Amino acid sequence: MESMLRGKTALVTGASSGIGRSVAQRLARAGAAVCLSGRSAERLAAVREELRPAGECVYAAACDLNREDDVRRLGATVAALWPRLDFLVHAAGTIALAPLEATPLDALDEHYRVNVRAPLLLTQLLLDRVRAAQGQIAFINSSLGVRIKERAGAYAASKHALRAIAETLRAELGPDGVRVITVFPGNTATPMQREVCRALDQPYVPERMLQPDDVTAALVNPLTLPPG
Repeated sequence: MESMLRGKTALVTGASSGIGRSVAQRLARAGAAVCLSGRSAERLAAVREELRPAGECVYAAACDLNREDDVRRLGATVAALWPRLDFLVHAAGTIALAPLEATPLDALDEHYRVNVRAPLLLTQLLLDRVRAAQGQIAFINSSLGVRIKERAGAYAASKHALRAIAETLRAELGPDGVRVITVFPGNTATPMQREVCRALDQPYVPERMLQPDDVTAALVNPLTLPPG
């Protein structure tokens, strides 16, 4: 089935680590042309170098999703690369933990900008490319997009909002042949989860968690299904 990925084009946010990196690796090694995006240009360059043997069509574009100018610049970069975009994968995110009564509104605003506003803006900027390819938009959400947890109220609120955006896009874009996919992973062995465990003063035991490649498998399978 992954032969269906060969020659496709993809933008993956959060591609410098964790689930985003795993998704980018899987797509590139299957023969897709991939643009890697993340905050750290240095880490993106390392991922790009790692994937270089998979093919020449691996690009890197540093972007801080907390900054609208960066998001718009990323959209313009991808639009200049390809007239058609087969896969737009939103894997980046941010999390900060605190009781909701003590959560600074600035922290809530940052969750909104990174986890909600940036994915929507990037989708708007690239939607003509996705439509042209009758492509797919994929959101790596979270189990907290369907439930809540103490000290993660701001994060859960942003992920619930992201779920609403994805489901609305699915309803609106289906007639255009654009498929929208959401994955809701639980605790996954990523650098973000390591920081969450540290903040909660809990042990980080990655072998007891989902692995990034597990989440990637759950995402790539529907990406390779026929349109019907």
